[in-house]
Parts: sequence; C-alpha cells; structure tokens
Amino acid sequence: MVSRKTTIKAAEGLHTRPAGELVKIAKSFPGTRTMITNGTREVNAASVLSILSLALKKGTEVEIKAEGPDEGKAVDALKEFLDNLE
Repeated sequence: MVSRKTTIKAAEGLHTRPAGELVKIAKSFPGTRTMITNGTREVNAASVLSILSLALKKGTEVEIKAEGPDEGKAVDALKEFLDNLE
C-alpha cells in the first residue's frame, strides 16, 4: 500500500465537478483500490458520493491511499490533481 498526504487548496473545497474528475482518475487504474481519508473517515476514491460525504474544505489535510498493481501511479495522479485544484 502506498499513501501520501496533501492539503485541499481550492477556495471552494472539493465540490461536485472536481469530485467527479477525481473519480475518473481513480477509475483509470483498474485493479487498484484507491481511498481518500480526512483523518476521521476513509472513503472509496472511485465514488463521487463518498468523496462528497467528506465535505472537504480549503485547508483540510487528506491522505490518499492505494493498493494494487498501479498503486504508486494512482496515488501520484490523485495527489497531482488535488495539488493543482484551485
């Protein structure tokens, strides 16, 4: 399992549109299980509703986890997306 932390920088937090884009990235790594954790809850990164349930606001630290054949690439891609979200 690979994991990395990042902080939500987008002024509006992680709302529906970027959550949908995040899910597309997570689903682009078949066979790799991806998760997002906000410290208290861990959800499936391939589910828009699960991600939205975290109510991620600007300044929230999250941990991105992945397990499977492309775990490193998946974590890197998800972190890059979140880091560049404004």
